Amino acid sequence: MPVLAPLASSVWVQQVGDRAVAQRHVPHGGAEVRCVLGETPRLLGPLTTSMYHDIPAGGTVVGIRLRPGVLGGLVGMPADELVDQNVSGTDIWRDLARLTEVLGEATPQAALAALQSFLVRSAGEPDPVVNEAVVHLMPAAGRGTGTLPALLSISERQLRRRCRAAVGVGPKELHRILRFQGFVARVQASVDERSDVDLARWAIETGYHDQAHLSRECRRLAGATPGELLAQYGSACACGHDHAASYLPMIQDGRFVQEGRPVPA
Repeated sequence: MPVLAPLASSVWVQQVGDRAVAQRHVPHGGAEVRCVLGETPRLLGPLTTSMYHDIPAGGTVVGIRLRPGVLGGLVGMPADELVDQNVSGTDIWRDLARLTEVLGEATPQAALAALQSFLVRSAGEPDPVVNEAVVHLMPAAGRGTGTLPALLSISERQLRRRCRAAVGVGPKELHRILRFQGFVARVQASVDERSDVDLARWAIETGYHDQAHLSRECRRLAGATPGELLAQYGSACACGHDHAASYLPMIQDGRFVQEGRPVPA
């Protein structure tokens, strides 16, 4: 849905087999609206550490990953009130209650389309300064937070306040999370391409001082070592699907995150 592009980086349908799944979520700078069909949609706020979400056996999930910086305008409240929260969507949007029954009776693709349409109708205007800050903090841009105030013609205090309101976290924490997502993208690419693992090189390429620095941040943000994360993605992504649309924006072009179309996860 092209009109969703300013809000979302990816959308997906996930169908679970005959065994329940405990799915790990790691910080990515945005938020997610997801619905196990038959249940009330939920909003997973911006994460600063890993969180697990149970999916019942036989369940079908439709989901939308929101871009960093759009959450505050979408929910009509400061995004930092939703950090590390997994809340019922009806606590945020009253109109969502009427949609729950429709989603439960629809096909997965129709349910996903209905959820996308709801978010487009609910969206407010994103903060343009924060949007530009996100672009500059993407791994491909290679910038830190020190030059942002001058670059964006705003004080450090004002940038931090606006970033917390729109994204949920300040610029430094957002930079840390997006840098980690740059590493995750390389892990996903290596799985898809079946290429050699080179954690030391990936650490430097994604902005870490060295592999030890990467390992510390990986434990902090994902609750796992880089090797454990690689094994997890290897198991989850070795399904024959092309995941390039999910990870290439983090590797090639940071501006895609703000201007590209939402893609299947």
